[in-house]
Amino acid sequence: MRDKELLWEIPLACLSFLFYKAMKLAIGNLFTIYLALNQEKASQWRVLSAEMLNSPLSLPVLMTKGPRWNTHAIISTLGPFKVESELSLDTEIANNSSQSWIAILYSFPGYKTIATLESGKCQGDKWESLELSPGKYTIGLRYYGCSEKVRSPIIKVDGKEIVDSQNVPADVNQFYHHLQERNSWFYLGLHYYIYTLLRLRKWFPESFVKREFLPVGATDTQFFYGNLEPGQSLQLEVDSLILSDYDIYFTRYNRASFPVTWFQLQDEKQISEAIETKGFYLIRIRQRLRVEGRKFFGDLSLESRLNNEDDMTLLIKAGDIAVDS
Repeated sequence: MRDKELLWEIPLACLSFLFYKAMKLAIGNLFTIYLALNQEKASQWRVLSAEMLNSPLSLPVLMTKGPRWNTHAIISTLGPFKVESELSLDTEIANNSSQSWIAILYSFPGYKTIATLESGKCQGDKWESLELSPGKYTIGLRYYGCSEKVRSPIIKVDGKEIVDSQNVPADVNQFYHHLQERNSWFYLGLHYYIYTLLRLRKWFPESFVKREFLPVGATDTQFFYGNLEPGQSLQLEVDSLILSDYDIYFTRYNRASFPVTWFQLQDEKQISEAIETKGFYLIRIRQRLRVEGRKFFGDLSLESRLNNEDDMTLLIKAGDIAVDS
């Protein structure tokens, strides 16, 4: 029966793919014009929140530029802004606001990843800087494990402050619990093809699958993902040694790419309850701060085991063990 579904799944997925590409281009151009006409928006931190989503253009932009919602981090964006040679970020504010963070610098308007600043790789100075070629850029900032008091960092460009720090509510991510209520045929049409692509991923280059599923995936994160059937539950299993070195985040999405359930893995075994619709899952794995001389694992791998039609086990396995020096 499932194979027969492909007779209409594949044509609809092709139409969805074309629809997504057309809407991404159109909405991206509208957003570029919007930022050009509203310079004050470009020169302040825009925190992903319920308030931001009240703007008519925000949700369509997010669902075409970064549709795999990261429910585990507080996310802020800044820009576009011009840079001649150098950008600097106040790491003291970022470190005090979260257990770990990453700031990703993108070109504008192409949104290609240019460079990153990460909490685990900074030198310990108050200011961390990047040498850049002249051009326009934007920043995407992710805070993980946030403190009670959260503030966005000060940013300097070519030695001049372009944005001050601002307070961010620590509970700003509560809007995710109601986000799927925004579901519609428009968003289902945008992302209908993703489930089909993941289901048939062995027939496509993995680089293509990753590019479609993770258009703006963070460089400090390892990702595992796949399709889910209606009524299918997942059991995640991981060695306790891996849990001590990595933060592992799980998110389950419906077919329109709205998050339905999510959690940070705390135990060696944890179950994601089933939902009655087709969809997909995403596992984000971030290494914690390294300590000199401490053993750590290399790249992790994922082994899936289908116990029956309604139950799948995902085993996160360690790579070779090395010693940080």
